[in-house]
Amino acid sequence: MAKKLYIKTYGCQMNVYDSARMADVLAPLGYGPAETPAEADMVILNTCHIREKASEKVFSELGRLKVAREERRAAGGDMIIAVAGCVAQAEGAEILRRAPAVDIVLGPQTYHRLPEMVARASRAASRDAKGRGILDTEFPAESKFDHLPAPSETGAASAFLAIQEGCDKFCSFCVVPYTRGAEFSRPVAQIEAEARRLVASGAREITLLGQNVNAYHGQAPTGAPNGAEWGLARLVRHLAERVDGLLRIRYTTSHPRDMDDDLIAAHGELPQLMPFLHLPVQSASDRILEAMNRQHRIAHFHDIVGRLRATRPDIALSSDFIVGFPGEGEADFQQTMDLVEEIGFAQAFSFKYSARPGTPAALMENQVPEDVKDERLQRLQAVLNRQQTEFNRGMIGRVLPVLLEKPGKHPGQIVGRSPYLQAVHCQADAAEIGRVVDLRIDGIGHFSLSGTPVESSAHPEAAYPQEAVA
Repeated sequence: MAKKLYIKTYGCQMNVYDSARMADVLAPLGYGPAETPAEADMVILNTCHIREKASEKVFSELGRLKVAREERRAAGGDMIIAVAGCVAQAEGAEILRRAPAVDIVLGPQTYHRLPEMVARASRAASRDAKGRGILDTEFPAESKFDHLPAPSETGAASAFLAIQEGCDKFCSFCVVPYTRGAEFSRPVAQIEAEARRLVASGAREITLLGQNVNAYHGQAPTGAPNGAEWGLARLVRHLAERVDGLLRIRYTTSHPRDMDDDLIAAHGELPQLMPFLHLPVQSASDRILEAMNRQHRIAHFHDIVGRLRATRPDIALSSDFIVGFPGEGEADFQQTMDLVEEIGFAQAFSFKYSARPGTPAALMENQVPEDVKDERLQRLQAVLNRQQTEFNRGMIGRVLPVLLEKPGKHPGQIVGRSPYLQAVHCQADAAEIGRVVDLRIDGIGHFSLSGTPVESSAHPEAAYPQEAVA
């Protein structure tokens, strides 16, 4: 009898990728997708530690799952409950202590061992002397990527591909080095093989993922002339040249320290590399950047932006901002506001600083009062929202190549993405999904555009015929 799996994913694109791979790992055990937790034989909460009160949200969800499992058992069924991801890595023992209903707790580096954990969880003897479930958060000596099955063929027009994981930067506010481990880059050959499989199953756009994706330094293919290791720019060039049918390439998340000349040049030379870059700056105060241990200064950020725009004048920028970091004064915050006004961002993510247990910043003096953080965040978001609206409004009347990705909410509606990562709605036949079509932009929503198909022009992305789509 087929079993049902429900995965709830929190946080970043890397977690989205990890959730898909956990489903791949469990598929040979007979697990197929469930629409809701209530109908699932196994539920995985794939957690993120970045957002405020992340762990409390997980415990609230676990309380609901405990009730759902009791109802399934009353009806003659059962449910395995697992917690994965960064909260699991950081607080695994506490999860098992506070939520005895949890059967499995696993870290981001151990999900390739899920089949073994599921087999153990199915046996009552797998629990310890206190009746607690399985805890597997030890960083493995080997890469988990060496033990994963090939990605399932989803047929999605856009796909994620993890190329790098972990972090060696140790920003003082961040838990990632402790939950994801040291930086690791996958070999080029392994990445190329996965990219080819994704394109064969219908992907026309691939986003390369990493906690510090532009710190990528993977093993070069056997016999390659350009050294034993390649950086991100060489990898992107390789994929653009070697993977037929791959129309668009993106990468995230970047660190300013790792934006080298070759990667900046690639933005001006490769039509497949989209003119959109997410480059977190966090603050525009050098004093605060030093306290954050960001390892870059604001003059360097300005220099990167200037060179990117000189190389690719139409490039759109996104960034991350933390408001109210310990010791941030009004003058520090005003420097961030000045930077935003000077550079202009098409999109941005902004957050109030919140302490993460085990990070140096949590122990710093001069914590900023909550009401001050609230007020500063509102001021910053007002400017960022205005800039995003202005950027979107500037698209009206333009013809943009849009990759159509999936059906929309309304009959006959298809949703796609512009080169600048904007969601774009149009009326089109579902058979167009997977194609890049020219849309004349005639309207904007709160965070999206709408457009009307026009006769296709000779842009590179439109060069692939419909029959090339799987």
